[in-house]
Amino acid sequence: MHWVYYFGRFLIRFLVFFFAFWKTKGRENVPKEGPFLIVSNHIFIADPPMLASSIPRRCFFMAKEDLWHNAWSRYWVENFGAFPVRRDSFDRDAIRRAEEKLKQGFGVIMFPEGGRSKNAQLKTALPGAALIAARMNVPILPVGITGSEKLKNLWWSFWHHPTATITIGKPFDLPLADESKPTREQRREMIDYIMGKIAELLPPEYQGVYAAE
Repeated sequence: MHWVYYFGRFLIRFLVFFFAFWKTKGRENVPKEGPFLIVSNHIFIADPPMLASSIPRRCFFMAKEDLWHNAWSRYWVENFGAFPVRRDSFDRDAIRRAEEKLKQGFGVIMFPEGGRSKNAQLKTALPGAALIAARMNVPILPVGITGSEKLKNLWWSFWHHPTATITIGKPFDLPLADESKPTREQRREMIDYIMGKIAELLPPEYQGVYAAE
């Protein structure tokens, strides 16, 4: 494993220490072995490394391909465990990379919404996570992140130290997971089911379009 992975986990904890109280709940829910797909909401730029550093197993995650346009940022994010994804289209290469990591027995982190939520509320998710879960038939680990959006104002955060909480839910299997080629309607049903599991881990003010009726 590259040294950047270990240094990155230390560095993100060191930096966040000055601006927030970082809590992780539910680490016991992480599978001890075998592949698993982590799905989470996304409300701040630091969510991916914070989440990866909260999981007690080696994980890989998708990151916007813009980070690969610069050699410096590419070196850091790639060696920390990220691989590029094009967010403006259906990226078959990114899905293939995710499936390869799952076949190798690793965890893969995905943010089904396809990008950060500007108001910290869940927005309509893209079907990529449902497609991978259906094809690979692996356990899905839902995660709810709260409080990290307050770190956007670092000066305020330095003096107030908001609490950023990562809540790891219990793994679940996806209905229709035996469908290797689900229809568009089935993919929508599956991604809604996935997002519902994430919403259950969030306070009502974060649940957005997936708030319980």
